[in-house]
Amino acid sequence: MKRLIHGLVATALMGLAASAVAQSDPMSNGSGQVTVRSAGTGYTPSGPAPDFSQLDNDGNGSIDETEATGYKLLANDFRMADSNRDGRVSKHEYERWAAMP
Repeated sequence: MKRLIHGLVATALMGLAASAVAQSDPMSNGSGQVTVRSAGTGYTPSGPAPDFSQLDNDGNGSIDETEATGYKLLANDFRMADSNRDGRVSKHEYERWAAMP
């Protein structure tokens, strides 16, 4: 009998915990569905990404956020392109980012 009661209590507590997590999740609308909204850059490229050297204005071997503004798509994706999160995009990081579909 004790096992049955413990099992019922445990099941009820897990249900309450799941409900509390769903309600506190800012991405949840309470029905278990998630709504994602995104906006584009408003810029459509007319060709391939510029060469790395065209964006590395100071020639230090990396592109910082200021230099990235020379290519709107990179400026928009700067945090994604900067895969090691050091505040600059290396040539390797840039080439990998530019090759993404």
